[in-house]
Amino acid sequence: MSEPTSAARPVLIFDGKCGFCRIWIDYWRQLTAGRIDYAASQDVGPQYPQIPKEAFGQSVQLVQPDGTVSSGARAVFQTLGLLWLYRWVSGPSEILYRFIARHRDFAYQFTKYTFGTRIQPTRFEAVQWIFVRLLAAVYGVAFMSLAEQVDGLIGSHGITPAIELLRTLSLGGPIRYLAIPSLFWLGADDRTLTGMAWCGVALSVALFITGFIRRRFERFLLILLFILYLSFSTIGQDFLEFQWDSLLLEAGFLAIFLGTNRIIPIMFRWLAFRLYFLSGVVKLLSGDRNWRNLSALSFHFHTQPLPTVLAWYAEKLPAGFLRATTWMVLAIEIAVPFLLFLPRRIRITAAAWLVGLQVAILLTGNYTFFNVLTIGITLFALDDQALRRFVPEQIQEAFGRAVSPFEARLAMVIAVAIFYLGIGHFWQTFRGSAPAPIELALRYTAPFSIVNTYGLFAVMTTERREITVEGSADGENWKKYEFQFKPGDPNQAPRWVAPFQPRLDWQMWFAALGTYQNNQWFVGFVLRLLEGSEPVINLLATNPFPGQPPRYIRATLANYTFTDSATHRRTGAWWSVQPRGQYLPPVGLRPSAPGTSP
Repeated sequence: MSEPTSAARPVLIFDGKCGFCRIWIDYWRQLTAGRIDYAASQDVGPQYPQIPKEAFGQSVQLVQPDGTVSSGARAVFQTLGLLWLYRWVSGPSEILYRFIARHRDFAYQFTKYTFGTRIQPTRFEAVQWIFVRLLAAVYGVAFMSLAEQVDGLIGSHGITPAIELLRTLSLGGPIRYLAIPSLFWLGADDRTLTGMAWCGVALSVALFITGFIRRRFERFLLILLFILYLSFSTIGQDFLEFQWDSLLLEAGFLAIFLGTNRIIPIMFRWLAFRLYFLSGVVKLLSGDRNWRNLSALSFHFHTQPLPTVLAWYAEKLPAGFLRATTWMVLAIEIAVPFLLFLPRRIRITAAAWLVGLQVAILLTGNYTFFNVLTIGITLFALDDQALRRFVPEQIQEAFGRAVSPFEARLAMVIAVAIFYLGIGHFWQTFRGSAPAPIELALRYTAPFSIVNTYGLFAVMTTERREITVEGSADGENWKKYEFQFKPGDPNQAPRWVAPFQPRLDWQMWFAALGTYQNNQWFVGFVLRLLEGSEPVINLLATNPFPGQPPRYIRATLANYTFTDSATHRRTGAWWSVQPRGQYLPPVGLRPSAPGTSP
């Protein structure tokens, strides 16, 4: 279809009988927004005798108001305002253009199945709005989880007091502020820790609803939430060193620049690519035979930190199915992420596979807010054409408003820096180290968690060891401390807890993989139980010593496996338990000398 031409505007003349041409001309018409006129050669060809008739069938022709003509790839670049780029890629682009022109039928079919027959300019207003609402929900859950646990984890009477960490590092001079970028240098008492966590919840709620108010206020809230969560993360020690904490910070930092430059949604795809691809490739680079022989999922469901009840059933699936599923996991994590950078329909298919993987993980394991946040990041493989119906039009318009040139340039600088640092992490993964300038950049930015490396379950654990903690008043009769969510009672079914994270229960899984000597936080945990620390005891399901704390604490190890179906029907037990001996010998507080404090 042609449009009226104006002598004041260039005219792009195309073959009106070419279906491939019509698809892309319609798309370019939307991009150029009245700067260029378009006309089919069959309609206006005779008006331009300076152009040979056969030329119209070979390539598009761009006629300027002064009568000069350009054709082929140059005409395309010039139409789109990219003549500066054409000067750098003129040779390859002309070769590619001639190839496509000679194979229009193939190009039409390729376009049809990858982009569709109606291509629209890629927009991300709806995607951004949905993602920021989801990010607000994740922040809210993360901060609420901290508010309920922070006293017991890093409070003054917690397992690893943050105030002691800050006191120790204060001897390091001004460099300490770069090593530990945290608001809690101003104070880390119990009331401040809890109050700031609840402040994070309030800011998250405000962020969730502010999409209905003002866009700039939303950016201000994103900055505050990032700073606040970073402040907790840097003083949280063992309890806030999980990959989803790093992922939340990286996604939260990127989200600050949403709406300022179209490159930022692409950087979210870059984040999704690194997250999935590195998680897959480390499984093979580790040399773990269980991933390489496809037996990993035969162990995963019962050895993962906090399985759900569905994991018990998943482990009962046929061995051949589990091997095939292991292969699919590797294929989805390693191969599919590359599709995130391909044409629209391929990206949507890739997103479906990646989201499907996250849903499967979410159903069988309690991985806090990780899966929900990862799904949100994966949404940037889509566009407004797919998600517009879920977002009110006035909100999309608010997200699409123009920004200042400074904001756009700043976002571009941030994007380049993040890409550069991400390449550095790839370099480290495959080569062990990166060139000196990149290593230096990674070292100085690491405390801020704006770009991170990822890779869950690089080595599949084949045994599940559980630590049982017991106390005694006399050294002979022992009572168990029950945890809220980690396996203990074999007759207790695995529980659902995500997106909440019981951080002590998670750390107990890691402690069981080693010894108490290389898990100093566990020593602090035992000390607090001997002292009867109420904030620490509140992290547990039961307190067998409500009157006064025990005189002694010990810990034992046991292997836990899922029961088979027959045993479960007969006994009701979900777990089979085999004792493995001592983890921590009986210990107690040193007796106080007369007239002194213990």
